[in-house]
Amino acid sequence: MSRVIALPVVMALLLAGCQTRHAPPTKPQPICAGGDMMMQTTLWFGLSKPDGGRVSSLDWMNFVDNEVTPRFKAGLSVYDAKGQWLGENGKLARENSKALMLIHGIDPATNQDIEALRTLYKKRFAQESVMRVDAPVCVGF
Repeated sequence: MSRVIALPVVMALLLAGCQTRHAPPTKPQPICAGGDMMMQTTLWFGLSKPDGGRVSSLDWMNFVDNEVTPRFKAGLSVYDAKGQWLGENGKLARENSKALMLIHGIDPATNQDIEALRTLYKKRFAQESVMRVDAPVCVGF
């Protein structure tokens, strides 16, 4: 009788050691066939203000010329965008926006410059947020 009970207990203990261990998630690493590994950061800037106004074309260009370009002298790209979402009230909201794409190295100073832009834009134009999307990319010139 003790053999009948002991065998399942021994088997359970042996099988407990066979558990799969999962490796911690890693950051995505591109494999560059050509060029160098860099980061692509896209920032999404809303153009509507909470008071019903909007960020004018002149305001936007001044922001890019005076705040963005001095921090990213190697260049940048700006795209017109249109965002939309469902508000908490269930109504569809739409907003004109600008997408700013930066290709850069991975270093703390660049990250600080990007965060400074986000903070400055939010304060200057009364924005709740500036969305940031980062992705590793392979870049060749």
